[in-house]
Parts: sequence; C-alpha cells; structure tokens
Amino acid sequence: MAPSSKQVDTKLSRSALVALVVGSMVGSGIFALPASFGHATGVLGTLIAWGIAGTGMLMLAFVFQALSRRRPDLDAGIYAYAKAGFGEYIGFASAAGYWIGCCIADVACLILIKATIGQFFPIFGDGTTPVAIASASLLLWCVHFLVLRGIREAATLNTVATYAKIIPILLFIGVAFIVLDPDLISRNFWGTEQPGVAAISSQVRSTMLLTVFAFVGIEGASVYSRYARDRSDIGFATVTGFLSVLCLLVLVTLLSYGVLPRQELAGLSTPSMAGVMEAMVGHWGAIFISVALLISILGNYLSWSLLAAEVLHSAAINRTMPLFLARVNEHEVPAGALWLTNCVIQAFVLVTWFAEYAFTLALKMTSAMTLIPYFLVAAYGLKLSYLGESYHAGERARAVDGIRSAVATVYAMGMIYAGGATFLLLSSILYVPGTLLFLLARRERKEAVFKPFEAIIFTALALAACTGVYALATGAISI
Repeated sequence: MAPSSKQVDTKLSRSALVALVVGSMVGSGIFALPASFGHATGVLGTLIAWGIAGTGMLMLAFVFQALSRRRPDLDAGIYAYAKAGFGEYIGFASAAGYWIGCCIADVACLILIKATIGQFFPIFGDGTTPVAIASASLLLWCVHFLVLRGIREAATLNTVATYAKIIPILLFIGVAFIVLDPDLISRNFWGTEQPGVAAISSQVRSTMLLTVFAFVGIEGASVYSRYARDRSDIGFATVTGFLSVLCLLVLVTLLSYGVLPRQELAGLSTPSMAGVMEAMVGHWGAIFISVALLISILGNYLSWSLLAAEVLHSAAINRTMPLFLARVNEHEVPAGALWLTNCVIQAFVLVTWFAEYAFTLALKMTSAMTLIPYFLVAAYGLKLSYLGESYHAGERARAVDGIRSAVATVYAMGMIYAGGATFLLLSSILYVPGTLLFLLARRERKEAVFKPFEAIIFTALALAACTGVYALATGAISI
C-alpha cells in the first residue's frame, strides 16, 4: 500500500534523528556522574571504565550502522534484528525487555525531576513523597496527550530540548577547564590508599552498570528507522550521536576530579554536577545546573516515551505483539502502544513509594533490561557476518563487521555478568508476566504459543522469576 501524504509528513531529517540519539542518551545520568564515579573510583578507574564502555558501545554503534545497510528491510530496529536472527519468542523478549527498560528509564526521569525540585521545595523530598508521586503522575499524562498530537511535533520539541540541555553541560566543561587543579587530579588518581590491580578492578566493575545507563538510547535512530527520510541517516545519526555524547560523559567525569577531592565528590547530593558547579562559581551555579537538569530530563523523558511506544507498535505490526498495540490515531501516533506504556509507567511510579533507593534502582534496572536486547543485536550482527548473508564473496567489510560484532557481543555479555545475579532475577520477574502479550499475539494468529526451544527458554525464565520473588519475600534481595 502506498504511503499517504500524512505518513510522508512524519519523516524525520538527519538532524532530528541525531537529536533523538543524543536526547535519549543525555538525560539524568550525566548530571549524576561526579558523585556516582567519585563514590566508586578515582581518575584511573574512570579512564579504564570509560575506555571499556566507550569501545564496547562504539562497536555496538557500528553494528547498528552495518545492520541498517545490510538489512534495510528490517525497519523496526532493535526488536527486528533479534527476531530475524533468533526467532519469534527471542524477538518478543527483546522487544518486551527493551520496552520495559524504556518505561523504567522514564520512571528514573520522573524521580529525578521531583528530587531536584525537592532541593528547593522540601515537600517533594527525594522524589518519592506522596506529593512527588502525584505531581509525577500529572506530568506523565500531560506528556502522554502531547505525544498523541503527533510524532513529528514531539520529535521537534525533543530537538529543541536537546540543544537547550547541551549548552549548560558545555558551559560546565568550559568553567571546569579554567579552574582545574592538576594537584587534585593527582591526589584523586588511584581512588584508594592501597593501589593495586585488584582494587582498581573492583572499582571499575562497580561503575559498569552506570556507564551502560549513560549510553542507553544509542539505538534511538534505529528504533525510528521507518521514519527516516534516508536509510543512510540511521547509521550516521547513531555513530555521530554516540561519539558526541561519549566526549561529554568523559569530560564531565574527569574534570570533576580536578575541582573537588574524591571524598567530597562522593558526598554530593543529586544532581552532583550542581554541587561541582557551586564549588566553582557559587550558589548560582547550583541553581543554573538544576534548571538545566530539569530541561534535560524533560527532553529525555519525552525521548523515552517515544521509543517505548514505537518498539511496541513495531512489534505489533509484525504480529509479535497483540494487534491492539498496532492501532494509530489520526495523527499517525501509535496510540494503543502509548496508552499501555504510560499505564505501566504509572504502575512503576506508584511502586517507587516502597523502594528505599528508588532512583538508583531505576537506573540499574534500566541498564539490566536493555543489556539483553543489546546482546541480541550484537549477536545477530556476528551471525550475519559469520554466515556471509548480505555480503559479496571476498568483501572486506565482512571481516571488519565480524570483528566489531564480536567485540560488541563480548562487551554485552561482560556487562550482564558485571550486573550480577540480583538484577537478572529482578529482570526475569518483569519478563515473565510480559509474556502474556506474546500469548495474546499467538492466539490471534491461531498458532501454538511456543516452539520446543522457546518453551525451554520460557521455563528457565519462569524458574528465575520464582527464585526472584522468593528472594524478595525472604529479604535476600530488596528494592
């Protein structure tokens, strides 16, 4: 069926796709980096952590770029690659895991917005007080109805918000360069009084999920590939957006060690970048960064809302999700997917009332939920290059893509291991009930729910979920 004129109007330019990537990645995480890294490690550990994360995620960016060229027929991004490579249920799990991760990321944004306001109005507390939860719910539904008015309008607003939040970060970096104290960098170098390989290794591992969260959103252009005016823009936007954000993340983290001792960095309240800015220029700096943070998170929240609804909608179009999630409104917005997404976010917001460290939990759960989809994308890129599908005989790019995919696959596996068993168990608790959507989709198609191999995978997930529920009930793990 030929696209309607309304559909043509929804196409996104290269700059809009770059803004989607940058807007998705630059959010709450970067403003919390000084304290997060100060608590975990010193300058050396930071350099190693960003070196590992930067290399791994750059390879993943190259995988997304290669897949957009090799499989232009797959226009549903992160979900479509998992399905094409490993079957229906694995594809569903990738879509569901990524979608839930997006929902939790939005919850993290809402918590941090209210926690930032709470620095000036104590009634909002740490973002989980009754007033904070009520106001977060109000904001959630306001954005919901904004997005219902049109994807292009929401993407344009996201582009404006992206530029608005990058400028204060660049100002922070510029001021930090001016006041940088080389002696402080030297004293913060090891991050421990007893330097050694074991100590540095432990420090680096404790930062791994933090670095993953900082990069989540790298797939923004890929998820929205069906809206791209030109398929080549997808790979360009992914790599350009990633490299731009990597520079910002590394500079913000390292320069902070030249402003305050590590112990003081670790003790800063969220958003810790505001505390560093206050140390450099006075109290107005903290207010300035706090305002920038609110703009940043609002833009980030909008990006995640768009991504979450889009991945559900794309999966529904391909009949891996129930058909009601494929429904669009008169503005070509995936309304069914958006309603379900925001209902789930609302439920998670209410659960934050019971979480002791809600923001940290949301941050790490977002990383844990998105690592599996990342792993599947990297593994599909590796499979494609290994089998030679879509490559010409003797094509040099096949070996290059194979190496990049292998590094990305190993990196994703390493990050899953670094996250530990706790987050795998908590993730399985979310995956299992989510499988109800897969059951509904299969019933609509009048097909058996699972193939034999898929039944084994679901059984393993169910056992992990039961173990996780038992561990929560007995206090072995807590939220």
